[in-house]
Amino acid sequence: MAFLNTKNIKCEEKLKCVTVLGAGLLVGTALVVIIPEGIRSLYVGFGQSQKRTSVPEQPDYSQTIGLSLVLGFVFMMLVDISQRKTNFGSNKKNNATLTLGLVVHAAADGVALGAAATTSHQDVEIIVFLAIMLHKAPAAFGLVTFLLHEKVDRHQIRRHLVLFSLSAPLMTILTYFGIGQEQKDTLNSVNATGIAMLFSAGTFLYVATVHVLPELTQGGLTKSDQHDYCLLEESRGVATNDLNGSNSIQALKYSELVILICGALLPLIITFGHNHQ
Repeated sequence: MAFLNTKNIKCEEKLKCVTVLGAGLLVGTALVVIIPEGIRSLYVGFGQSQKRTSVPEQPDYSQTIGLSLVLGFVFMMLVDISQRKTNFGSNKKNNATLTLGLVVHAAADGVALGAAATTSHQDVEIIVFLAIMLHKAPAAFGLVTFLLHEKVDRHQIRRHLVLFSLSAPLMTILTYFGIGQEQKDTLNSVNATGIAMLFSAGTFLYVATVHVLPELTQGGLTKSDQHDYCLLEESRGVATNDLNGSNSIQALKYSELVILICGALLPLIITFGHNHQ
C-alpha cells in the first residue's frame, strides 16, 4: 500500500508539472504570439489601404489595441461570473470556463482568419494562419493538462478537445462565405483581422491568468504541507495568520516556477525564426 501511495504521489507530481508547463504555454502564447501578430495585422492592413489611398499619415492604434484586449478580458470575466453564479452551492468544479474561454478564443481566431482571407492580401493571410497554427498546439496542450489535473473524465476531455478543435475552422468558413463584398470592404477598412486577434488574446489572458494559474496555486499545498510551512515560517518569526490568502503563491515550488517560466518562454523560442518582414 505504501508503494502504491508513493507511486500515486509521483504521478500527481508529474501531472502537476505538466499542468504548470501548459499554464505557462497559455500565458506565453497570448503575450508572445497573439498580441504581436494582432498588432502587426492592424498595421499591415493600414499599409495595404495606404497603397490605394496614398495617405501619408501614420495611424495611432494604441486605443484600438487596448480596447480590444480589455473587451476580450471583460467578456470572459462576465461569462465566468455568470457560470459561477449558476453553479453556486454545487460541489462540481467549474471546468467549463477554461473550455469556453478557449473555444471563444478559437472562434475569434476563425473570424480573424476568415476576415484575412476576404481581404485578398496573401501576406496577411499567411501571417494570421501561421500565428494561429503556432499557438493552437500549446493551447490544446494547456487545456488537456489542466482538465487532467482537475480529474475530469477522459471521454469528457475528448469532447472538450473536439469542441475546441472545431470552433476555429467552422468560424473561418462562416466568416468567409457569410459576408458580401460591402462587408468585406468594411472589414478591410476597420482592420477586423487584427481586432479579432486582439480580442481573442484578451480572452486567452483571462483564462490563463485568472482561471488556470489560481487553480494551480490554491490547490498546490496539502494539509501536511501547510502545517510544515507554518512551522517553518514560525521558526523564522513570520506571521502565518493568512496562509491560504497572502501566501497562496507559495503553493508553486521553485522547480514548478521554473517550469512555468520555461513554458511562458517556449512560444518565443518556437516563433524565433518566424519572419516578420
